[in-house]
Amino acid sequence: MIPKVTQEIIDLGDGRSISIETGKLAKQADGSVVVRMGDAMLLATAVSARTANPGVDFLPLTVDYREKFAAAGRFPGGFFKREARPSDQEVLTMRLVDRVLRPLFPSDYHAETQVMIQLMSHDENVMPDALAGLAASAALAVSDIPFYNLISEVRVGRVNGELIINPNREQLAESDLDMMIGASKDSVCMVEGEMKEISEAEMIEAIKFAHEAIKKQVEAQEKLRAALGLTEYREYEGELEDEAVKAKVKDAAYKKYYAIAQEASSKQERGEKFAEVKEEVIALYTEEEYAENADLAELVNKYIYKIQKEAVRNVVLEKGIRLDGRKTTEIRPIWCEVDYLPSTHGSAIFTRGETQALATVTLGTSREANVIDLPSEQGEETFYLHYNFPPFSTGEARPLRGTSRREVGHGNLAQRALKGMIPADCPYTVRVVSEVLESNGSSSMATVCSGTLALMDAGIQIEKPVSGIAMGLITDGDKFAVLSDILGDEDHLGDMDFKVTGTEDGITACQMDIKIDGLRYDIMEQALSQARDGRLHILGKLTETIAQPRTEVKPKAPKIITRSIPGSFIGALIGPGGKVIQELQKETGTTIVINEVDEQGVVEILGTNQEGIDTVLAKIDSIIFKPEVGEAYEVKVIKMLDFGAVVEYTAAPGNEVLLHVSELAWERTEKVSDVVNMGDVFQIKYLGIDPKNRKEKVSRKQLLPRPPRENKKPQSNKEENQKG
Repeated sequence: MIPKVTQEIIDLGDGRSISIETGKLAKQADGSVVVRMGDAMLLATAVSARTANPGVDFLPLTVDYREKFAAAGRFPGGFFKREARPSDQEVLTMRLVDRVLRPLFPSDYHAETQVMIQLMSHDENVMPDALAGLAASAALAVSDIPFYNLISEVRVGRVNGELIINPNREQLAESDLDMMIGASKDSVCMVEGEMKEISEAEMIEAIKFAHEAIKKQVEAQEKLRAALGLTEYREYEGELEDEAVKAKVKDAAYKKYYAIAQEASSKQERGEKFAEVKEEVIALYTEEEYAENADLAELVNKYIYKIQKEAVRNVVLEKGIRLDGRKTTEIRPIWCEVDYLPSTHGSAIFTRGETQALATVTLGTSREANVIDLPSEQGEETFYLHYNFPPFSTGEARPLRGTSRREVGHGNLAQRALKGMIPADCPYTVRVVSEVLESNGSSSMATVCSGTLALMDAGIQIEKPVSGIAMGLITDGDKFAVLSDILGDEDHLGDMDFKVTGTEDGITACQMDIKIDGLRYDIMEQALSQARDGRLHILGKLTETIAQPRTEVKPKAPKIITRSIPGSFIGALIGPGGKVIQELQKETGTTIVINEVDEQGVVEILGTNQEGIDTVLAKIDSIIFKPEVGEAYEVKVIKMLDFGAVVEYTAAPGNEVLLHVSELAWERTEKVSDVVNMGDVFQIKYLGIDPKNRKEKVSRKQLLPRPPRENKKPQSNKEENQKG
């Protein structure tokens, strides 16, 4: 039986369209759709458990995005030829989708939910990650899962001043911004991207442009749901509520939490005081009462958190006082240091309040580039940043389970913030690693700042220093407060986390997550304006520490020299089985990398010893040395033979040629040693290839004055007879 397929088409207005269809594939999922743009096809499915697991007080949502190599007609790399763990790019796409979906589920919906998106067919002219949010929401739209506020995500680029929805990779290469925006019909939920120093007004314009496109995509999902006749959502058991318990907890805790929130305490001190209040509230009920009511402990803990959150938020809104005593626009104290680690190529510490990041820079050749091998993208990164967030940074002891999605996301944001400032002619592959040593809010922005300092300390000639700041928001729908340089608690208890990075001239990257519906554009504009002031303040602290990049790399850091040679000489430099290049590296203590570009060999020489680098350069000169006919060259005698002398070009050691005895001098030479001896240095003239023996011919005598010829001619017999 042929399945019935329901489809909706979204017209992008420029000849391109996106289709959403359901009813053909994966029908046992609660919801499944195929989203298609050009030849790119994504399958998205949504499944949610009918009941929540006991004791779960959050939404256990998993968003998974995978790109299948078969979609691009390619084999996976590696020994097993099977897709393995997700790549960083796939993880970043998962995070983008998760950050939009999660806040829009009902706050009391706690059933295990899984949204899976996979690229099944790839199109070189379509970037599939821009369709993942639409696919995820559409899969929920055609299900009965209680997701009432449909969303979509789009990518925005700008080429020659014109904004473009979902640009292809070629357009994106020419674009001065690359932003992903996620939104519902009514409000923007998520923004992430990188820019080439654009203004705050230009960023708002791009967000508004994206939102208009998203509204059309949400309407298409609503039409698809209506066409399927879906009007009801599944019933679910919400959170337990008990107004009497709530009132008792509030009476006991609210004023105490309110007072603590005004005390301007440190994270540890505040945490201890909050914990004391929690213990007092828990002690309001006896062990017998907890035993009689199995849900009582869960209710008490839930209301303690909510009352604490309410008290802290109200202190900010009513008093304008933050947990550490700062004003809403005030930045925490900052101190910085560069050149902290003696053996690294560059290092810096950036500390802001109770957040600290130690960044290191390592310099290498193109061999150290980060290889990207995905069905939708292949290439290399010569600048990349890794972010590590160990448990001790928050005073915790927890298991280490490899790189987390959060670490991948924060590292990517910092990398995007800085990479536009790496000069195009930087000869190095540059790796920045940020170790977060203390964390109390916006460690990713501390990473941007420490990364800037470490790059300048390493002698990388960045175009401009970059700083970053995290902004927060607390609002009750009427009053609101925009908070500069938020604490960890302000992030958890607030309504927005808006990270902005940039130079003194504009924004280079941003990441915004909204936890409420209906963020007004005037609030967003104020947040951006306030962020700019804070960003410039932090930038001043960075340039006080190190005003300009160091003019040279450090003694322990490698210098890199790049030379181009004709492609025909690559084999000679490598040698049979790599013998020449391996011996040269061993002899000089350098690393030599050869890449072929446009029939030219690009040779990278990396080393800490200038003498070793000079030796490699001399060897290259020797290998590619090619004398020109008619030109004179200095040579040195290195071997004496009966029929001539073997000479070596002093400008190209190792290049030898035979100087035949007949070319030593104009006079007849019986013995070679009558004219030259071992070690003699003199000039010779290159005569080219001798057509008789097809060997190179050189001459010493051609550069010497030629002896005068005898002008006497023999007299004829007639002249002699006449004379006689």
